[in-house]
Amino acid sequence: MTTETAIFAGGCFWCTEAVFKSLAGVESVESGYIGGEVPNPTYKQVCTGDTGHAEAIRVTFDPAAISYGDLLDVNFATHDPTTLNRQGNDVGTQYRSAIFPLSDAQRAEAEAAISRANADHDGRVVTTIEGPAEWYPAENYHQDYWEGEGQRNPYCLAVIPPKLAKLRKGFAERLKS
Repeated sequence: MTTETAIFAGGCFWCTEAVFKSLAGVESVESGYIGGEVPNPTYKQVCTGDTGHAEAIRVTFDPAAISYGDLLDVNFATHDPTTLNRQGNDVGTQYRSAIFPLSDAQRAEAEAAISRANADHDGRVVTTIEGPAEWYPAENYHQDYWEGEGQRNPYCLAVIPPKLAKLRKGFAERLKS
């Protein structure tokens, strides 16, 4: 099987990771940091908003099972692409809505997805297309967060289930069985 990689930023990576791990064709999801100036940033550094990095996810997927375009559509449907540097109570550039294409083809698809999202959101989408940029995996305790600590974290319990409900409602045919 040939896999591809996609990188999205859409707020807290704990929340976006939980969404994408639910999709059929997604092989893995890694939380991390991208788009900043500081090499090998830590969570504490990124949380200050001073490094320029976004909390993001790196999705490894089977394009024969789910397309990059489908991943983009899920991304837009499960976070708010109309708020600049903010997702709910998370405020700062580290929570921006951004796509980090890894090829010219991904960049073209990202541009098309932003156009589709703008049609759905009255032209208010603030999602940026950024990169190329260096990817830095987040610390181990951030990986698979929802499946472990997140199920006991009040913030995650408030934010993730509504995202998963949107996913089930709009993309039921794309979910893992």
